[in-house]
Parts: sequence; structure tokens; C-alpha cells
Amino acid sequence: MKLLTKLPILALLAMLSFSCSTDSLDDKADSIALSLVEIEEKTIEVEVLELINDHRLSMGLNPLENMTIIKSVAYTHTDYMVDTRTVSHDNFYTRSNYLKSNTGATRVSENVAYGYSTAESVVKAWINSEAHRATLEGDFTNFEVSAEKSIDNKWYYTNIFIKK
Repeated sequence: MKLLTKLPILALLAMLSFSCSTDSLDDKADSIALSLVEIEEKTIEVEVLELINDHRLSMGLNPLENMTIIKSVAYTHTDYMVDTRTVSHDNFYTRSNYLKSNTGATRVSENVAYGYSTAESVVKAWINSEAHRATLEGDFTNFEVSAEKSIDNKWYYTNIFIKK
């Protein structure tokens, strides 16, 4: 990853590492600013979004629209998971509050995953999980996904949904 795109992410991670609990995180979430980074879409990401919208349409639900700001926020979390080698929802409230403040969202949710090598396999896993499927089929208007490979060639995913 280019140094210029890592600097805002490193600054964000440094700020977030001082939080000890979700209670203190919630109190400070509005004061933490996420930096937007321009992310080039990968084929696997486009496929994930298309498969999710195909699933939603098959259920009679509205398709979701992409949004660049969601992509940037998803990317920061995926990069965090790759760097820490963990699959988590760490700092979700920071991401949620940021998106609510900067997009007019009233609801935010996310699915994360690790290790799936194709768009079909990760979307199928989310559909086969009751909680993840509820998010995929939820009352949302916009979404994005970030997929990043770790140094050991394992994919990490963050899929964020918002309702405006």
C-alpha cells in the first residue's frame, strides 16, 4: 500500500488504540475523525455487491446503492483487521457515528469475514448465517464492501450498510 494512503489510517489506528472500553469509545466517537481515502475497486468487491443485490432482488427487496464514503470507512476497518490479523467489529461505534454524521444515515450495520477466496463463497456464508443474512436483507439504502489480502494471501472483508 502506498505510504500516502497509509498515513491517515495509521493516525486513526493510533487514536483508536487508546480506548479501553466501548463505553469510553462511545463518549469519544464524535471527536474522532476518519480520514477518507480514495480506494480503487477490486473485481471481487464488485462481485460481492452484485451478489448481495441479486439476493435482495430475489427476496423482493430494494437493491442498494454504492457510496464512496462507506467504501472508505469499510476500507479502514478491513486494513485494521489485516494489520491485527483478527476478524472483529472493533470500533464499530466510531464507524457508525462517523457515517451517521457525514451521510445522514439513521442506521448502520456491518458484516465482516475472513478467509473466503471468492465473492460467491463469502456471500453464501453470510446468507447461510441467520445474523449476517438479517443484515443483508435489512432495511438499508446504501452499502459498500472492502476486501483486502493479508501477507499470507487470506482475504478479509468489511461490508457496511446504511439507511438514509
